[in-house]
Amino acid sequence: MTIVSLRGSAVDLFHVLFGNVLALDDDVLVLLSGVASVSLLTLAALYRPLVMECVDPGFLRSVSRSGGVVHLTFLGLVVLNLVAGFHALGTLLAVGLMMLPAAAARFWTADITRLILLASGFGMVSGYAGLVLSYSAGSNLPAGPAIILAAGALYLGSLLVGSQGGLLRRLLPRTHLQR
Repeated sequence: MTIVSLRGSAVDLFHVLFGNVLALDDDVLVLLSGVASVSLLTLAALYRPLVMECVDPGFLRSVSRSGGVVHLTFLGLVVLNLVAGFHALGTLLAVGLMMLPAAAARFWTADITRLILLASGFGMVSGYAGLVLSYSAGSNLPAGPAIILAAGALYLGSLLVGSQGGLLRRLLPRTHLQR
C-alpha cells in the first residue's frame, strides 16, 4: 500500500482495501467463477483425505503418503480463493467472508458434512442479506461492508443461541445426563 501511494498510481486504495462488489467487470466474474469451479472440483476429489487431514493429520500420514499433498493443496485453494475474493470484497473483507460463516456454523453442529453445508448456507444468506441491507440503506452503506456486517450478525446470533456451545445453552440448566 505504501509503495502504491508513494508512486502516485491511479489505483484507489479504498477499493483495494474494501473492494467494490457492485462494480465487477466480466473478467473478474470469469475469474471468480473459474476459482469457484476449481475449488469445488478439488474439494470433491479430496474430500475424505482432507477431512482426515483436518481431524488427525498424523493418522493420515501413517496410512497414506498423501498427507502433505492434501495439506498443500488445501492451502493453495485458500490462497486462490483469497486472491479471487480480493477483487470483489477487498483485502480486509475477503478474510471476513471466509471466516465468519464457518465460525458461525460451528455453534450449530459438530458433524463436518453438516458444518460445510451450513457454512455455505450462512455465506449465501450473508451475501443476500448484505446486498438487501445495502440497497435499502441507499448510498449510506456500501455493499461489501454490509455483507460482512450480515455475516457478523449471523455469527453473533449463533454465538448466543447456537445448539453446540452457544452462550444461552450453556447458561440454561440441563437435565440430568444431558450433554
